[in-house]
Amino acid sequence: MKTFSRETTGDEVVKEFADRVEGKTIVVTGASEKGLGGETAVALAHGNPAHLILLARSQTRVESIMSRIKEINPAIKVDFVPVSLDDFDSVRAAAATINGKISKLDILINNAGIMAIEKYTTNKNGIEIQFATNHLGHFLFTKLLFPKILAAGPGARIVNLTSLGHKIGPFRFEAYNFAGGKDYDPWSGYGQSKTANVLFSLYLANKLRDRGIQSYAVHPGGIYETQLGTHITDIPKALGSIEAIAQKNTGRHFPLAEDLPKSMAQGISTTLVAALDPRIEPQSGMYMADCQCQNTYEYAESMEGAEKLWKLSEELVGEKFDL
Repeated sequence: MKTFSRETTGDEVVKEFADRVEGKTIVVTGASEKGLGGETAVALAHGNPAHLILLARSQTRVESIMSRIKEINPAIKVDFVPVSLDDFDSVRAAAATINGKISKLDILINNAGIMAIEKYTTNKNGIEIQFATNHLGHFLFTKLLFPKILAAGPGARIVNLTSLGHKIGPFRFEAYNFAGGKDYDPWSGYGQSKTANVLFSLYLANKLRDRGIQSYAVHPGGIYETQLGTHITDIPKALGSIEAIAQKNTGRHFPLAEDLPKSMAQGISTTLVAALDPRIEPQSGMYMADCQCQNTYEYAESMEGAEKLWKLSEELVGEKFDL
């Protein structure tokens, strides 16, 4: 088998593991054009999956992705399902729609996310919007689709996109809502939501290991072709503020130099390795970057923290996630 690196493209990964894509049912959130989710879905189409289900806020943002998939292989069943991940009612409706369409779910890619929202904002439940969208929406979504993941059996995978941003700071268990915005800063909000993605993956992997189901947290890299940061009014100023915030939150230098720019094609490769590569099965639960499993900060590798976040997440979405 090939060895993958930061230069690897998504198409290369799918070509190597096409047999692990063929006939599979795959769900991708944040599958919009000009985004990693959409490009991930297009790359997967080259492996001949049976069914791709694409989620985004509106169908207009997904139509070009669906057209590209059909051009690659008209036989692939492609569905769009709308979702607003910060709205738990929307998440429940999306999951119900998907559950009505499928008998099993082989691969779930929780790709969607928002970054560094400048003004303190909450969802309708009063929860800081980055935490609500990046973690809690996906937590609830995964929980509601879990019977279909179990139906797929051993080999099913859950991939949660995180970020190098998890090194901005740990999860703020005692102050995740930033005192109603009084001590909010955009990067701490983003950082704790990305740490939550890593802890979520760790907990899932630990609980599902005996069932042969894997979960990974993926940092795609610095991809500046996406629309993730389009709302940031002054990008150089925003990026320049990360160092001081990370130093305050972690006492460590923020390793921005590790995040050299990647193309979109390179940016989807780690997600696809996490979803497909059989060699990483023993490392389920790990953080991944540049197509490799990597160790990270201790607060993102803590099972105690993962369990604490799990319980808090259940309380905030109002549903137990029985594994």
